[in-house]
Amino acid sequence: MAVGEGFQGGIYPVAGIRLAAVASHIRYANRLDLVLIELNKQATTAGVFTQNRFCAPPVTLAKRHLATSPSRFFLINTGNANAGTGANGLAAAKRCCEGLAALANVSIESVLPFSTGVIGEPLPVEKLLLGLPNAFAELSTSNWQAAARGIMTTDTRPKLVSERIQINGENVTITGFAKGAGMLKPNMATMLSYVFTDAVIAGPRLHELLKAAVNRSFNRLTIDGDTSTNDSCMLVATGCSNLVIEEADVTGMQQFADALNKVFQTLAIDVVKDAEGASKFITIEVIQGKDSEECLRVAYAIAESPLVKTAFFASDPNWGRILAAIGRSGISDLDIDKVAVYLGSSQIVANGCRFAGYTEAQGKSVMVKSEITVRVELARGSSAETVWTSDLSYDYVRINADYRS
Repeated sequence: MAVGEGFQGGIYPVAGIRLAAVASHIRYANRLDLVLIELNKQATTAGVFTQNRFCAPPVTLAKRHLATSPSRFFLINTGNANAGTGANGLAAAKRCCEGLAALANVSIESVLPFSTGVIGEPLPVEKLLLGLPNAFAELSTSNWQAAARGIMTTDTRPKLVSERIQINGENVTITGFAKGAGMLKPNMATMLSYVFTDAVIAGPRLHELLKAAVNRSFNRLTIDGDTSTNDSCMLVATGCSNLVIEEADVTGMQQFADALNKVFQTLAIDVVKDAEGASKFITIEVIQGKDSEECLRVAYAIAESPLVKTAFFASDPNWGRILAAIGRSGISDLDIDKVAVYLGSSQIVANGCRFAGYTEAQGKSVMVKSEITVRVELARGSSAETVWTSDLSYDYVRINADYRS
């Protein structure tokens, strides 16, 4: 179950990138579960990763390799997270990198490993190594859809977005894909995302662009409040176009950043719309806060409340649950008499209680929709933040209860 149809636009390949996705039977038979991405030699790479202290060994190794050498390959497996596996897990991730490095005749440090799936089980290294020659042979500039499918776990559809724009008379392409449906509240930085552009961008600038894009996209969503052990988000600039993104060109830099942010936000929203068991896509807008931090505190209190989320699933305008979430968000000096709350275009709260003109029928007419906006006005300042979330359904419980079955 998912909200909407997902991205429906065309996919533009990024020059300098080749991809492959094959079935290596890591957890399931006849399912794409091993993805290989080759980057051209002049590519620059930036990454942000989970802040979970139990980060998976492939995350540890990917961060180490990213800081050591230019990246040439991303090696991604699904079905097994290789997390909670200690020194043996790190050795397993290293063996996979060594196998690909030998096959491609590159250094082990130029291979970045990524894993997603069940936590706490040994990585079936031999299956990965057996699948590598097939994946290497299948590398192609056109395998974007297959790669996006190959990184899926409980996702019901691939998340793949592509933009082509013109800056300073030069065409530039940005294409990316992501996976994630549950155990999802990125703090980066079970979410993986890979975005590619053919622009020329130096490493430090690329990292700044990535951090800004992630902060306004993947760091503004929550499905269940859980931050995975394996979250990773990568941005690659192949340098194959004639467009150079540099600080001196303020206009060009802003145009590119806007396009990049659009790609990241589209991916993030599509991740939430395909959340495990989701039937509703919910936007929480908090405005008139003193600062960004308190706006996010209120937004996440609403977005992660099981009571609020189950009310959305039931299409029940039980606005008292939203009010209670705002009240426990941790703003000690909040003047509740000034808070206003809107469900869609209908005001439901004013002066700390039910708005006089609100009716249950108004609330119900909003709650039955598949896409809903909640707006909270704090009347404390000029800051504003937006968080995206989903409802909490029977299917979410079923999917996660049966995940290892």
